[in-house]
Amino acid sequence: MILKPSFEDIKVILHNIGRLIIGIGILMSIPLITSILFAEWSVSLDFGIGGLLSLGLGILLFSLFKSEKEISWIHGLVVASMSWIAAMFLGAIPLYLSGHFGSYLDACFDAMSGFATTGLVLIQDVNHASNGLNMWRHFMMFLGGQGIIVVGLTFLIRGTGGAYKMYVGEAREERILPNVIQTARFIWKISLVYLIIGTASLAVIGLIEGMAPLRALLHGIWIFMAAFDTGGFTPQSQSILYYHSFPFEIVTIGLMLLGTLNFGLHYALWKRDWKEPFRNIETITLFFSVMFIFTLTAIGLKQFVTYSGMAMFRKGFYQIISGHSGTGYMTIGARQFINEWGPMAMVGATLAMAAGGSACSTAGGIKVLRIGIFFKALFQDVKKILSPGTALITEKFHHLKDIVLEEKFVRSALLIILTYILTYTLGTVVGMFYGFPLYQAVFESVSAAANVGLSCGITSPTMPTPLKITYIIEMWLGRLEFMSIFALIGFIIAYFRGK
Repeated sequence: MILKPSFEDIKVILHNIGRLIIGIGILMSIPLITSILFAEWSVSLDFGIGGLLSLGLGILLFSLFKSEKEISWIHGLVVASMSWIAAMFLGAIPLYLSGHFGSYLDACFDAMSGFATTGLVLIQDVNHASNGLNMWRHFMMFLGGQGIIVVGLTFLIRGTGGAYKMYVGEAREERILPNVIQTARFIWKISLVYLIIGTASLAVIGLIEGMAPLRALLHGIWIFMAAFDTGGFTPQSQSILYYHSFPFEIVTIGLMLLGTLNFGLHYALWKRDWKEPFRNIETITLFFSVMFIFTLTAIGLKQFVTYSGMAMFRKGFYQIISGHSGTGYMTIGARQFINEWGPMAMVGATLAMAAGGSACSTAGGIKVLRIGIFFKALFQDVKKILSPGTALITEKFHHLKDIVLEEKFVRSALLIILTYILTYTLGTVVGMFYGFPLYQAVFESVSAAANVGLSCGITSPTMPTPLKITYIIEMWLGRLEFMSIFALIGFIIAYFRGK
C-alpha cells in the first residue's frame, strides 16, 4: 500500500522551497546593482520586478507553510527537484522582460540552461545584450554550478540533518568537511578564490589583446563564471572564437579542468596533498578518457583533412576538453561540426560529452567516477573467471580514500549510466521525429542531458516547441541525476493514489 503524503509533508516542502526562493530574489540584486551602475534603467526595472516577485513568493511560502516536522529523505529530494523548476521560472522573468527572447518559454529554456550549467541558448542578439542581463546570465551559471541547495545551505538554512537530505537531492553525496553546512561554505570559499584568480587572468589577457579596461574586467568575470562552473554562456554569439586569442583559450582550458574536478579533490589540494590527483580513480579515468577520445577525434579530423598543426589543438582538442568537462565553449561555429568534422570526430565529441566530468563537481554527464568503477568491476570479473573457484577476489579503488569495491557501488554506477543512456536516447528520438538526422539528434540530445552546451545547430529559437521542452527536461534530469526527480514523481503519484 502506498501512503498518501499528509498536509504536514506538503508544508515542510513548501516552507523550505520558500527559503530558497527568497535566496534567488536576494541574489537578483547582483544584476540589479550592475544595471544601476551602468545606468541601464529599463534593465534595472526588469530585475527589480523579478527580484520582488521572487521575494514575495518566497516570503509567502515561508510564512504560510511553517512546520516543525523534521525533514525526511523524501522531503529533501522533492525540495531539491522542485527548487530547480522554481528557479527556472523566476530566473526567466528578467530574461523575458529584456526583449531578447521570442517567448517566455525561450527565456525559461535559457534560465534552465544557465542554472543547470548547460550553455545551450535561445537568446536573440546576444551581442547587444546589456551588462545587467549578461551579469545575470553568467551569475546563474555560477549559482547553478555550486548548486541552488548549496546556496541555501550556506546562507539560509540551519541544521545539518535535513540539510544533508536536500544536499543529496542535488546530486551530491560527499561531505568534504564534518557536516554539510561546512562543506557548502568550503565550496563557496574555494569558488570565490578561483573567481579572483581566474577573473584577473582573463582580464589581463583581454587588456593585452586590446580590450578596454572595464570591458576586459566584465568579460573576465563572465567567462570565468561560465568556465569554472562548466557552463558555456558567453557575452558574444561566437563563443570563445570571438576573442581569437591563444592565451585566452589556454586559460579557459585550465578553468574548465578545474571546474570538472571533484570539490573533495580541491580540498585535498588545498591541504597540500599533491599525490591525490595521481592515485584518484576519477582523475586517472578522466586522463585516459580524454586521451582515448581525442585520439579517436584526431583520426576522424585527419580523414577529412580538416585541421593540422596548432589548429588540431585549438579547434579539435579544445572542443573535446570543452565537451568532456561539460562546459560547451566553442572555438568553431556550430555548423562546422556538421561540415568539417565528419562522423568519427563527431562520435568522439559525443562520447566526450556523454562521459562528463567528476562527481561532486560542477560538471554534468555520466561522470568518470562511475566509468572507473564500471571498468574496475569488469576487471574484477575477469580475474574471477581466470582464478581458481575457491579464490576470493577483492578489488579496491582510491577516491579520496581507499575503498573496497562492493556490489552497491557497481549497482549504483550502472543504474545511473543506464538512466543517462536512456535519457540521451529519448532526446534523440524526439529530435529525429522533427526531421533531424540521427547523428545530429544524438549530438544535441547528449549535449542537453549531459549539461554541456556544444551545439551542431539544432538549438535555435525556431526549433519546434516540443523539442525545446524536451531539452529543458533533459537539462533538469541531467543536472539532478534523476533520483530527486524520481522521488518527486513518486511523491505526486502517492498523493493522488496513496491511502
